[in-house]
Amino acid sequence: MPIAATALLCLVVGVADGDTLTVRCGSTGQFEQVKVRLSGIDAPEKAQPFGQVSKASLSSLCYLNQATITPKATDRYHRVVADVACQGQDAGQHQVSHGMAWVYDRYAKGYSNLYPLQSNARTQRIGLWHDPSPIPPWDWRRPAR
Repeated sequence: MPIAATALLCLVVGVADGDTLTVRCGSTGQFEQVKVRLSGIDAPEKAQPFGQVSKASLSSLCYLNQATITPKATDRYHRVVADVACQGQDAGQHQVSHGMAWVYDRYAKGYSNLYPLQSNARTQRIGLWHDPSPIPPWDWRRPAR
């Protein structure tokens, strides 16, 4: 999938975790299956506390639904990093506001709208914020390096 400013309408055919989808895009019999990473957020890893709940949250919003994919970049794993909307909702905002992901400070330029959602989820102790000291996924992954 080329990185373009135009949004694409795709079918979500898989959910790897709380911030990564597999989509099928195309028309007239020409389909391309692509891994998509949600922009500006980082969800718990699958083996991390709350990882499966975060995945289930993204699945309930997007799985087997049409998604509007607005590509922004490609990451080092060759995934398309994109803004994603499912059922009329921004998936990144949904995950953060429901306490299913953190704002990924390192890649949050242009996503300042996510910080108040995260602050509210934290204050309300929603989702992963129910844990008094949740470990961000970037810290969880660090010992493995």
